[in-house]
Amino acid sequence: MGKGAWIAGAVAAGAGAMAWMMRRQPAAGFPWHRNHVGEPPVALITGASSGIGAEFARQLAAYGYDLVLVARRAEGLQILAGELESAFGVQVEFLPADLATDGGVSVVEARVRSLDRLEVLVNAAGFGLVGRLMHADPEKQQRMVYLHVMATMRLTQAALPGMVARQRGAIVNVSSVAAFLRRGRGSVNYIATKAYINVFSQVLQAELRGTGVQVQALCPGFTRTGFHETAEYARFRREQYPAFMWQTAEEVVRGSLAAVGNGQVIVVPGALYRLLVAIMRMVRV
Repeated sequence: MGKGAWIAGAVAAGAGAMAWMMRRQPAAGFPWHRNHVGEPPVALITGASSGIGAEFARQLAAYGYDLVLVARRAEGLQILAGELESAFGVQVEFLPADLATDGGVSVVEARVRSLDRLEVLVNAAGFGLVGRLMHADPEKQQRMVYLHVMATMRLTQAALPGMVARQRGAIVNVSSVAAFLRRGRGSVNYIATKAYINVFSQVLQAELRGTGVQVQALCPGFTRTGFHETAEYARFRREQYPAFMWQTAEEVVRGSLAAVGNGQVIVVPGALYRLLVAIMRMVRV
């Protein structure tokens, strides 16, 4: 094949990839439990005290799911649990646990295994770190890697036997568009752990084909949450980025739930970010 033909082929493939990423994602008819007989199904959500995790709790409660909410601090969970019970008449349990530790994961892992009505698991707990790896705090880096990788894997593994036996279930692993970066100086392990979540979700979905269990890696871009309001992001300024680049947690979660069960594992909310991901995949920025 000549050089010109190779370039033309690459351009065509890139255009196809962009068209695929920008297309409107088909809905999947969520929630499934409308045909459920007996007690309502349960959704367990980590990182549920704020941001995307809290929004998953709100939208799933609106669909009629009973909830188990997990986060480090009990106060925020308790307040949210009361609000959701009052607003939607669902049962809400809150479970404080630090999922960056083996002990915290073990507590939640045991609860996951005990839930015989668990239909949705949302692994939304996470945080970011900035700074070059050679200057980074090793303990903070290890906590983030454990939270994003080990906690996601262990809780997913704990949920699978029951979901497969019931032949229904959805696991949503919250990733990021950063997973597609390859030159993100100052965020080495954040990018690497989010890339793990994507690959883990894709390979697991292939393994689960025919079981009735759906796996999704949700990859939002800039989202209006408290993610950037930590000491790590003290120098971050939202105004550096135009308003059209920011999504709300409500938009992100709505896009995620609309895509559950449509056969798409990697879900990128918003046409803008689907385009950016397509470009990143081509040029490996």
